[in-house]
Amino acid sequence: MEMFQVRYVLAAAKMLNFTKAATDCNVSQPALTKAVKTLEDELGAPLFHREGKRVLLSEFGRSILPHLQQIMQEAHATRTLADNFRLLNQVPIRLGVMSTIGHVKLARFLAKFQRDYHGVELEVSEASVQELKNRLEQGDLDLAVLNPLEGLGAAFRVHDLYCERYVVVFAPDHRLASLNAIKLVDLSQEPYVDRLSCEMRDLVMGACRERNVSLYARFRSEREDWIQSMVLARIGFAFMPEYSVTSPELLQRPLIEPAVARTVSLASVPGRPYSPATAAMVRAAQTFDWPG
Repeated sequence: MEMFQVRYVLAAAKMLNFTKAATDCNVSQPALTKAVKTLEDELGAPLFHREGKRVLLSEFGRSILPHLQQIMQEAHATRTLADNFRLLNQVPIRLGVMSTIGHVKLARFLAKFQRDYHGVELEVSEASVQELKNRLEQGDLDLAVLNPLEGLGAAFRVHDLYCERYVVVFAPDHRLASLNAIKLVDLSQEPYVDRLSCEMRDLVMGACRERNVSLYARFRSEREDWIQSMVLARIGFAFMPEYSVTSPELLQRPLIEPAVARTVSLASVPGRPYSPATAAMVRAAQTFDWPG
């Protein structure tokens, strides 16, 4: 069964006249008649009763007509989907973002991307580095924004986007507010708000042990909004990536001696072809004017 045969049968069923149906399909009447007869032979029963120039649907033709109409509708839907995919119209991108990455800078990029490719639909979800890696491998995500730490290995394709420093954040009346930068030793014995979801937490805690810096964690949370709220409530200070600080009321100072920074990257699975929309996002990310 060919799609043109289905189209011819539907036109003939509508017009009940092969000549008019051929005109509607922009083919000759003999070509349409032959195509319909070929399909009838293939199906093993007549679709029409011929009465001179007039034709009527047979009982078999009436029973099969809804199925042929559905085939044509599905073909049109498939063609529309393919055109949208090619033209980046109503095409989804599944983007995973590491939960500790601040949304402000990333939102600037996503807003520009949607202005440039307004037909692309974005689905953004947050997760840990390990969960993002698993979802990329399983094909549940197209791209992920994360900190590759010591590297993701050959299992992933990584494009570095930007680097950001770790800063010390505290309430405006904190005793360290007069400093332009803060050494790790300056924080010893200070009340501390612990960001449990931070992928750099072990590195910072290791630096504290090496310098005999003792921190008193008065509050612990995996939620970034709670961390900043508790710092603002003067529960203690926190270490944060500079672009993750969203509260304008918090003070932040660079952490020095040692300085700590992380790289934020765009990850995908090598060897897996990009869709046109995903390829457009990768190109846009590589050329975007990222901070830092």
